[in-house]
Amino acid sequence: MNLGVKGLGGVFLYAEDPAGLSRWYATHFGLAFIEWEPGTCYGLEFTYTDPDGAKGHTVFSFQKAKAPLGAGRPECMVNWRVADLEAFCARLEAEGVPVESREDCGYGRFAWIRDPEGHRVELYQPLQEPGTF
Repeated sequence: MNLGVKGLGGVFLYAEDPAGLSRWYATHFGLAFIEWEPGTCYGLEFTYTDPDGAKGHTVFSFQKAKAPLGAGRPECMVNWRVADLEAFCARLEAEGVPVESREDCGYGRFAWIRDPEGHRVELYQPLQEPGTF
C-alpha cells in the first residue's frame, strides 16, 4: 500500500466576492461552479483515476473570506493544465484578460495571468503525456 500522497484533494481560495470570482472562472475557463453554501461557497469537482485504479476527485472552491483580505493576504497560485496554450492565451486576451508572462522549458510551456481578486494563475501545457512529468 502506498502511504504517500496520491493526488490533490482540493484547492480552496478565500475571496472577497466568491460569486463574482466563480462567474469569472466560468466565463474565461469554461468551469461550471455549484453554489455549495448560499453566497459564501462555490465549487466544482474534477474526477480522476489514481495510479492504483481507485476513482477520486479534486475539489476547487472559492469561499468567502472571514475578514477583509487586504494587501497582506497570503499568496496562492493554482496551475491549470491546458491542451493548447497559445490558443487559450489568445482567447483570454481577446476577452480582456492580459497575459503577464510566458515561458517554455524542457517539460512544458507556461503562461501567467491574474484573476479579478489578484490570485496569480499559472497555465501549463505539458510537452509529454500526463503522468510522465
